[in-house]
Amino acid sequence: MIKYFCLLLLILCSCNNGKKENDVLHVAVLRGPSVIAFAKMMEDSPEIEGKRFSVDIVDSPELMQALLIKGKADLAALPMINAANLYNKGLKYSLLGCPVWGNLYLVEKQGIRNQSPETETLYVFGAGTTPDILTRYYLHQKGLSYSLNYSFITPGEISQGLLAGQIQTAVLAEPFLSVILRKDSTLSIKTSLNNPDSTSPGFAQTAIVYAPSLNDKRTLLDSLLNESCQFAVSQPQKAIDILESRNIFALGTLTPESIERCRINYLSTGEAKESILDFLRLIEQYEPKAIGGKLPDNGFISGER
Repeated sequence: MIKYFCLLLLILCSCNNGKKENDVLHVAVLRGPSVIAFAKMMEDSPEIEGKRFSVDIVDSPELMQALLIKGKADLAALPMINAANLYNKGLKYSLLGCPVWGNLYLVEKQGIRNQSPETETLYVFGAGTTPDILTRYYLHQKGLSYSLNYSFITPGEISQGLLAGQIQTAVLAEPFLSVILRKDSTLSIKTSLNNPDSTSPGFAQTAIVYAPSLNDKRTLLDSLLNESCQFAVSQPQKAIDILESRNIFALGTLTPESIERCRINYLSTGEAKESILDFLRLIEQYEPKAIGGKLPDNGFISGER
């Protein structure tokens, strides 16, 4: 009798857990600047038709890809090139909008340029990915002839190299940039790599994608994401407090200035279609394999395959 009672209890608990899981919309966000755009959503846990948003931080592109392949996320924020690549591989996630429009900057040590051949070397992280591609594009547009060095693989390694004096000139992303600028006053921003032209909002380097089950909720999702992004921009210190209280960023890593340099501004696919297509064409020109060898079809943006 006890055995049957335990079995019944197990079944009831399983059903209850399943019901709770069905009441949650999972939002997977790759660790980095994109997380800042979701601070308000983390704090408020908004709902759509009784389903609560739960924001989960993902530590690597590989883990994000695994989540999406398994269909474990309802929404996800990840690099645009990764989103396009996965779509071209057959994943059924479509593009909802863009929350981050560029956080890459060229930084150099003051007073050293032109004193040594080493200063003509530009250190770049992420070979074959967005930082590398946008760096090459910028140099081509400006007619500059730096020798690119990829021996420092991550922005963290670039930061350490700059602070140790091993690197004189590099491309770096926020929030790493703000940290090194505070630690070493001889380092400064030479230029932004985030402005394709004077009229563009920036490069559509970050994507928010959604599962087919949310196709009829796009307007609501756009509104919630716009609200969360505007919160980060208009109340940066509150956003920082939320993220630090959840141990997503270490104390002192983020500042209002670093958030400003992340260029957070949610635009839906309807508002940003041309900018998105321009960015994808740029990637196709410089590194086609980064997006799966071709531009994604219209279904990537429209949600209709």
